[in-house]
Amino acid sequence: MDIAQAKRKENIAEYILYLWQLEDLLRALQFSPEAIYSQFVAPRNLPEQSQNVLLMWYMDIVALLREEEKESSGHLNHTLHLIADMHNLHLQLMSMPVGAQYRATVARLEPYLPTLRTIFGKNISDTELCFRALYAAMLYRIKGEGNAAINDTIEYISPVIATLTAMYHKVERGEIDLFKE
Repeated sequence: MDIAQAKRKENIAEYILYLWQLEDLLRALQFSPEAIYSQFVAPRNLPEQSQNVLLMWYMDIVALLREEEKESSGHLNHTLHLIADMHNLHLQLMSMPVGAQYRATVARLEPYLPTLRTIFGKNISDTELCFRALYAAMLYRIKGEGNAAINDTIEYISPVIATLTAMYHKVERGEIDLFKE
């Protein structure tokens, strides 16, 4: 909970990827409160009240996954809405003067988009496509199965998502005016 809150505040992309990983971990634990407690809560050595709050936070995510019928796969609507918000910003940056640096970064990625679309799906936004590719690369690295294709994915996608994330936070904090030249 505290990790997620910090990531949401500091880096929206890391927050989304963290929640996606958490969804998969909760599924692996078969949504068992006992397993969730032993794996995620007990090792933190928190006071009992804090443990209860933390366990309830995990169980709230479980409830959302069940409510959205995503017990076996898929991502919470919350994260998909955040990605949609980021994609809207992406579209604005692709056409506004303030997005010149972003467009240059995206241009380096564009030759790889058709290949990524064949892997991750044709009917998703470029932004969601990037997140799916980053998440897959993260999972491969966790498994120790990194290769050149994964390194290429990270090399071209990470700068796009990092720039988009930085712009997202600046817009969110009112530090940048999208319509200013």
